[in-house]
Amino acid sequence: MHVAQVTTETMTLSAPTSWERRVDSFFAWVPYVTLAGSAVLGVVSSDAETNRVLVPALVGVAAVWTWVTFTRLAAPTRVPQAMVRLYFGGFVVIAAALVMQQAVFLAYGITGFFHAALLRPWPLAFLGLGATALVVHSNIVVTESTLASWSIYAGVVLVQTFAVGFGLYGGERIAGIAEERRAALEQLELAMEENAGLHDQLVAQAREAGVLDERQRMAREIHDTIAQGLTGVITQLEAAQQSWNDEAEMRRHLANAAGLARSSLAEARRSVQAIRPGPLDRSRLPDALSEVTDRWSSVSGVAASMRIVGETRPLAPHVEVALLRAAQEALANTAKHAAASRAGVTLTFLSGSVSLDVRDDGAGFDPSGLPAAQSYGLAGMAQRIERAGGSLEIESAPLEGTALSINIPTELVAAAHA
Repeated sequence: MHVAQVTTETMTLSAPTSWERRVDSFFAWVPYVTLAGSAVLGVVSSDAETNRVLVPALVGVAAVWTWVTFTRLAAPTRVPQAMVRLYFGGFVVIAAALVMQQAVFLAYGITGFFHAALLRPWPLAFLGLGATALVVHSNIVVTESTLASWSIYAGVVLVQTFAVGFGLYGGERIAGIAEERRAALEQLELAMEENAGLHDQLVAQAREAGVLDERQRMAREIHDTIAQGLTGVITQLEAAQQSWNDEAEMRRHLANAAGLARSSLAEARRSVQAIRPGPLDRSRLPDALSEVTDRWSSVSGVAASMRIVGETRPLAPHVEVALLRAAQEALANTAKHAAASRAGVTLTFLSGSVSLDVRDDGAGFDPSGLPAAQSYGLAGMAQRIERAGGSLEIESAPLEGTALSINIPTELVAAAHA
């Protein structure tokens, strides 16, 4: 039999399930069914000693008592505890009186085993079960009052009380565990729904972040390849136009412009496909920087040198790309704005970091007052270096040249690619 969990004041089912509604219905009707059945059996089996007035009167009192103090108040498992205790006390007295009149009313007395389960706290429920057992099995000593019968009576009452009581208690604990599991499952379902929503939100945010990151990457690549290449092409074409009367010089500038256009187109294609820059694809960073410096000097006409300090060692691919693009941007700015006569690129391998320095003896500028149009390239360069875990410093002043210094700790590089 299933009995729902209760409080000290009001019996409540753990959940409004169809099974628990059937339990309520059973508790509500069982006293009337057992009382009516006992009354019918009492009429059939009545003898001359049966009190034909008292028994019907007691049956009526039992029915009225049950209705007034129990059935009419609420669903049995929701009747206030005070009324349950009052009803059960009257039930035990009436049932005992009926059993004393006719033994067949022990069937009505069995109702107490069910309704005692409504009593709380549990010691009171065990007391109700014991009182019911005393009433139901009272004929054991009524018919024959001997030491043996009293011993049997006591044994039957104790065994039945504790057997039924612990069975009811175990059933309630199982019901409680089932209710806890049901509540836990509901919480889990809610958590899963919430997690699904958060997952969708995170996916959307990650997608937006990925799109933004890709846009920024493409913007940097376009600036470092197409924009710089077009600037170089325009510069060479303007120089060719100025050398109109010197065919050899004009051809040299036109060849440089064509070469810049081809290399810029190739780099643009590589950027779209997220492939390493051409110089790095053919060699490691020191050789790539030397190639870029020599080519820049040839095209710009500015003397430039490249040197390496320290023992060279492999670097992470994204660090090599960041340093190469930084050197290209710095040299492009020198050619476009500095009007320098010399420039130098230095790659230094230290024990815990790698450094890149690009210097020129040009016009210089005030870094704090740089126009936004000219600062975009430097901002993109700073983003690259920051993403590689490094730092960027620019030293310059009007008529004093420019020095750009980059430092990237190699420990961070190793950790990022461990």
